Amino acid sequence: MTTNSPTETPNSALADAIGIGQGEVVSVVGAGGIKPLLYRLTNELGGVLTSTVGIPIFDEYVATLSVTEDPVSALQRESTRPLGLVPSRQSEERYHGYETEIVDQIGNATDDAVIVKSDGARSRWLKAPDVHEPQLPATTDIVCPLVSVKIVGQSLTERHVHRPERVASVTGCSPGESLSAWDVAATVTSHDGGLKRVPPTARVVPVLTMAESPTEEKTAERIAEWVREHPQVERVVAAQLTESNPVVSVY
Repeated sequence: MTTNSPTETPNSALADAIGIGQGEVVSVVGAGGIKPLLYRLTNELGGVLTSTVGIPIFDEYVATLSVTEDPVSALQRESTRPLGLVPSRQSEERYHGYETEIVDQIGNATDDAVIVKSDGARSRWLKAPDVHEPQLPATTDIVCPLVSVKIVGQSLTERHVHRPERVASVTGCSPGESLSAWDVAATVTSHDGGLKRVPPTARVVPVLTMAESPTEEKTAERIAEWVREHPQVERVVAAQLTESNPVVSVY
């Protein structure tokens, strides 16, 4: 277990924009800023950060980290928040994640918001999941599919897209072809993309990241126009995750 100085808590603008309530389990999937979103939400909410997949070392982003095979006991034992929970160390740079059933137990054992890394994208800007992805707990209340608006206009290659062959299958784009705002929206709202394995009772709030200029804000708006029409989507948030006030727009 490691204990750090309490992290300065920013305002709760992003958590409020997404609509996260007390005790809710939030699973983050997709690409384009998963780690910054995880860390910001955990600190805004003073909650619990955990994972169902491998996660980079994040000790500095929580007040206390517990490396344990019994996270429910750690929840009851540790009063400091934000609290990180992981089962074991995978390498010098990463922790393992829990099985989804264990994260269900964590969610059922606390009134804290539980923020879950349920996917990974190797720092790319867009992703469609492989057959074994994402790893979503059944108790998930909100799924946040992420995508960077900077991907619009980029080519469908591994440089910016994780699993480009999967994105090609969803969108109909050919490898190397330029991706449009519609292609991005189609990926986010596909059941082979951002909506894959979403529990039937979960709300879906896509987050469009890296909206850092007026042009990129317009791009986010174009993507959101299509995304928010999907019946499973509650709202769409455009954000700049590196800023002190990250919320650009809520659609």
